Order: sequence, then C-alpha cells, then structure tokens
Amino acid sequence: MDDESIVQLYWDRNESAISESSKKYGAYCASIAHNILPNMADAEECVNDTWFHAWSAMPPHRPSILATFLGKITRNLSFDRYKKLHREKRGGNNIDAALDELAECVSGVDDTERRWEEKELKEEINRFLSSLSEGKRYIFILRYWYVDSIAEIAKRMDISENNVSVALSRIRTKLRARLIERGFDV
Repeated sequence: MDDESIVQLYWDRNESAISESSKKYGAYCASIAHNILPNMADAEECVNDTWFHAWSAMPPHRPSILATFLGKITRNLSFDRYKKLHREKRGGNNIDAALDELAECVSGVDDTERRWEEKELKEEINRFLSSLSEGKRYIFILRYWYVDSIAEIAKRMDISENNVSVALSRIRTKLRARLIERGFDV
C-alpha cells in the first residue's frame, strides 16, 4: 500500500492504518528504536507507541513523507525512554558517545533565548548538511540521527573505522565553526 493511502486511512480513522504502517515501516522504526535502546522490549514498546502517536497526530497533521514522520516519532519516543531509564547514570554506550561528540558543537543550555533560537539553529544545521558531500552527510546522519556505531558506519560505507572517526571529527569542527560564525552560542 502506498503512503498516501496509509495516511488517508489515518484520516478516515480506519484502524487498518496501524497494521499497514506496521507492515510497511515496522522494521524501519524498530531499527531506529533498537539503535537508541539496547533492550529489545523497550524498543518494541516505542515502536508500538509510534502507531498510537501517529494515530493521535493524524488528523490534523498530514505528513508529506510518511517514513520520515514515523521515524521521527520513533526516534523521539526512544530518546525520551532512554532519558527516563538513564536519568541518574551515564554509561559508555553509543548514545552517550554520540551526544558527547555533538556537545562540543552545540551547548545544552536550556534557557528561554536558546529555545527561541531552536528553529534558526535547525535551519542552519540543515544548510550546513546540504553543503557537505553526499558521503559525509550520510556518515553524519547515520551517526547522529540513527545513532549507528562507528563500526556499523564503517561497515556500511566500506571504509575503516578510523576514516569514519576522522570524518566525523572534521565535520563537527566545521559545524562548530559555522555555528560560531553565524552567531550561535556553542
């Protein structure tokens, strides 16, 4: 079933929208959740919650790209679950490593002005990513959106782990410099 038909099922409040979404995007959403949450039961629960959140969001929202819409819901739910499970401890896992790497580019300050700048910051990061070569952009997205390990990225890209680490380091350095140049506090 195509995406427009699935979205229409949500808008028609037809419960088969959930089964069709699960059939078409279940493995995709599970992959995102599992990269963030190592516990398979937690990841599965986030995927199931994705269908509920999609049901609640449509209508009024009509996503133009259903995969991205569902993936973003899954990712946000998984990060929320991760934060809840790890409030008081920091481990040495993939998510902590990815977040620590990005911390040098963007501060975690949560003040009113910072929240207000969030949209502009997202737009600037998107412009920066658009300026990268396709390969560099792919590495960045695999690491910081899908939270793939450096080893997984190296295997997928058929390059060494060192090449991935160096590329990510250079990308973060360029991103940080660009954000500073554009007046963002980092």
